[in-house]
Amino acid sequence: MKNITQDDRKAEMKEITDRLENGIKELFDSEHYKEYLKVLSKFHKYSFNNTMLIAIQNPNASYVAGYNTWKRLGRYVNKGEKGIRILAPAPIKRKIEQTVIKDGVPVTEEKEVTIPVYKPVSVFDISQTAGKEITDISPQMLNGDIENYKDFFMALEKVSPVPITFESIEGNAHGYFHLTENRIAIDKGMSNLQNIKTVIHEIAHAKLHSIDPEHVSDAGRPDRRTREVQAESVAYAVCQHYGLDTSDYSFSYVANWSNGQELTELKNSLETIRSAASELINEIDNNFVELAKNKETVGRASVLGKLSANKELIDQCKKRDNNVSERAGEERRCR
Repeated sequence: MKNITQDDRKAEMKEITDRLENGIKELFDSEHYKEYLKVLSKFHKYSFNNTMLIAIQNPNASYVAGYNTWKRLGRYVNKGEKGIRILAPAPIKRKIEQTVIKDGVPVTEEKEVTIPVYKPVSVFDISQTAGKEITDISPQMLNGDIENYKDFFMALEKVSPVPITFESIEGNAHGYFHLTENRIAIDKGMSNLQNIKTVIHEIAHAKLHSIDPEHVSDAGRPDRRTREVQAESVAYAVCQHYGLDTSDYSFSYVANWSNGQELTELKNSLETIRSAASELINEIDNNFVELAKNKETVGRASVLGKLSANKELIDQCKKRDNNVSERAGEERRCR
């Protein structure tokens, strides 16, 4: 097998990250994305307080709009659906009298003022509606089996700086790295390919974005957008190296987390992504080698064990045959 030099690895990582950047740019330039932006522009931008109210009532909400907005988009709220209650502005205009000084003389004037008032209204998530398909660029779940999946997963477990467990995760997340508990959780019931991609994504978070639990602070850490772009880009690069294509998922994921089509977060992180991916690949390769050696040792021990057991069985049979022969000889002498 050809020895991979550091320069070879750097060239490979550059080629892969260039492919990632070009793929996302193509997504941004596509008619599909333009249609997505057109639809997105019709959705209201909710305030922080309303965003919190939506999250509390429906943590899985993605696209939220009022009844009439859904109707204009060609969709209708399903019968019996309970609305998500938020606060909508309903300002009141009133006329008030105020005294002003004109030419040194107090004069009473009438002035119209707007009093900010809010009223509760109902909005609905897209999951509560039916009708015309909405253009979306959300990442699509990856499907597919992986050859030597168990060995690959074991190698990743050894690479991970924190324990990895499977659990049922509510919402749209496929996994997470818990900062204070220092562990990685992966959603149950996903495909081999989605599992591997998600594990690498979360390992990247654990290696690049961990903090001291006793001094929880974002000081010195990249912002949320950059963290997600870095983690997914590392996962894409590592998977590409091993012949696993995650572009259908990774391109959309990075595009969604990027703050605009300039891909600032990606471009500013290329060295970090390439270095982290290269380091992970080296560690995974080393673990593959160790696993192969262990299998070879176990296989050899198993063969030797079987040979030893066979030898013992042969010796027992020989001993039994000798005993039978001796008894037969004694019987002949007695006759």
